[in-house]
Amino acid sequence: MSKIDLRSDTITVPTSAMRIFMIRANVGDDVFGEDPTVNDLQNMITEMLDMEAALFVPSGTQANQISINAHTNPGNEVICDYNSHIFNYESGAAGMLSGVQLHPIIGKNGHPTAEQIIPAIRPGDDHFPQTKLICLENTHNRAGGTIFPIEEIAKIHTMAKEHNLKLHLDGARLWNAAIETGKSLKEYAAYFDSVSLCFSKGLGAPVGSIVTGSKEFIKRAHYYRKAYGGGMRQAGILAAACIFAVENHFERLSEDHRNARLLAEGLVKVGPFKVDLESVQTNLIITDVEKGSIDAFEIIERLKENDILAIPFGSHKIRFVTHLNITHQDIETCLQVITNLFK
Repeated sequence: MSKIDLRSDTITVPTSAMRIFMIRANVGDDVFGEDPTVNDLQNMITEMLDMEAALFVPSGTQANQISINAHTNPGNEVICDYNSHIFNYESGAAGMLSGVQLHPIIGKNGHPTAEQIIPAIRPGDDHFPQTKLICLENTHNRAGGTIFPIEEIAKIHTMAKEHNLKLHLDGARLWNAAIETGKSLKEYAAYFDSVSLCFSKGLGAPVGSIVTGSKEFIKRAHYYRKAYGGGMRQAGILAAACIFAVENHFERLSEDHRNARLLAEGLVKVGPFKVDLESVQTNLIITDVEKGSIDAFEIIERLKENDILAIPFGSHKIRFVTHLNITHQDIETCLQVITNLFK
């Protein structure tokens, strides 16, 4: 059989229809703001999020790091979740590029509360770095695609304004949260000074993320994009893929969520796998592997030998991700193989 690749939703490839749409894109020089397709994408997203402006960038990491840089000054401190993408998977870029210090706190399912954040805000004393920014993540990768409750986001927003702090959302998979909750992107974005979105995960575009915020913020972000080497010139070919993805693959994310639920419910019936079904809210599944049994790395190898791909999250955790290229039948096949191997 062909491989069933559940490592990440980043492995999606453009559909034939998307490729045709890309070929037909009108292009110009985006560094000069003259690529019409990039401008169309940016206008589409500003309207969807009800933000003033947006900036197309190559990756989610660049989107987040541009945002941190544009909101802070060297020596400032940024509060984030201990398991956030910004803290764990962006190569220490906040310190390297922005000269800021990250202050991670441990939130439940990756979601710190306003009550947890308040004690982390530094006092106005020259001995301390000054807190300037709070970064949240929705959905949360390391927590298994959990959705940040919008009621708690509202509380954090109010608290941030009281302390004169900026609020950034790593919304790489905010699309998934919106589909699952029925809340619009605009409803989530209303609480943030900046939001990043990714097109190359569940939406299936080959490349691309976007940063949104005020016109003043995006003007600063444009400078940092250039400084980071993110000016892509005739980027309309890529922006076209993102437009197509939003228009054709956004609503279908619910299929990925159903497939993830089916997989999770099957895994809990098999051998070494332990899944908190309450945490399976979108398209990611984090399974615990019972200690004392076969470890995650050996499980990964045995799955690979049977054409199923997943990734370890340490020696006792495995992540599975459903996406555009995974069908209901793929999940059924996957569960049959896992049952035969481990039950």
